[in-house]
Amino acid sequence: MTTGKPQHFLLDIDGAIAQVALARPERKNPLTFQSYAELRDWFRALHYRDDIKAVIFAPNGGNFCSGGDVFEIIGPLLDKDMKGLLEFTRMTGDLVKAMIACGKPVIAAVDGVAAGAGAILAMASDIRIATPQAKTAFLFNRVGLAGCDMGACAMLPRIIGQSRAAELLYTGRAMSAEEGERWGFYSRLVDSVDLEMEARALAGRIAEGPAFGNMMTKTMLAQEWSMGLEQAIEAEAQAQAICMQTADFRRAYEAFAAKRKPVFEGN
Repeated sequence: MTTGKPQHFLLDIDGAIAQVALARPERKNPLTFQSYAELRDWFRALHYRDDIKAVIFAPNGGNFCSGGDVFEIIGPLLDKDMKGLLEFTRMTGDLVKAMIACGKPVIAAVDGVAAGAGAILAMASDIRIATPQAKTAFLFNRVGLAGCDMGACAMLPRIIGQSRAAELLYTGRAMSAEEGERWGFYSRLVDSVDLEMEARALAGRIAEGPAFGNMMTKTMLAQEWSMGLEQAIEAEAQAQAICMQTADFRRAYEAFAAKRKPVFEGN
């Protein structure tokens, strides 16, 4: 399990809330081979950490993430053979899979640019809030590639609808913050000065909840994509029966009976 200080992104842990951000604000926080891999490994390890109950993916210096670094990723990719290219594209997809499988709710707090892989990081989060200045662009088409990157063709239509997703993926144009909220990509818009406070308040509310129950919710949200309705209802019956065996379920009942707020401990 990776527990040391990361070398290629910023990490701040405050109680049960972890905040991550990319570390190159002078370049609008592009990703590199190293930051992709380190974020992937951190999210994979997060699945086994009981001390963290919610994650904020934050902006840095007024921008979220400008995507893959042109000179440190795009340029070197031109010299790779098919095996090397596939290793890279699988690694980027593995970051999305690690975020989905980490067992902790992830909140994307988006300000400024969220482009290319940066838009994907926001998409792969459970909840997204943004400032009015946020510009979200799935711009793979504009660099000569397909829009089907890191799960975009599977996930984006489920969030904003097939036609809207297709427009963004075919054109690579930026989705404004207002469009993003209206289409359901963003839960709400907040002023830049309030973004961190709002994200932390939301993360705190989640962290106060039943960690095992939240993990099960996140698991079901991902797994039920490939289920029919009958399978989904049965899967949720099993998941809820498991949650009913937790001590947190009993704590909630006892708190309700005593007319006090429950204090969940995650077991």
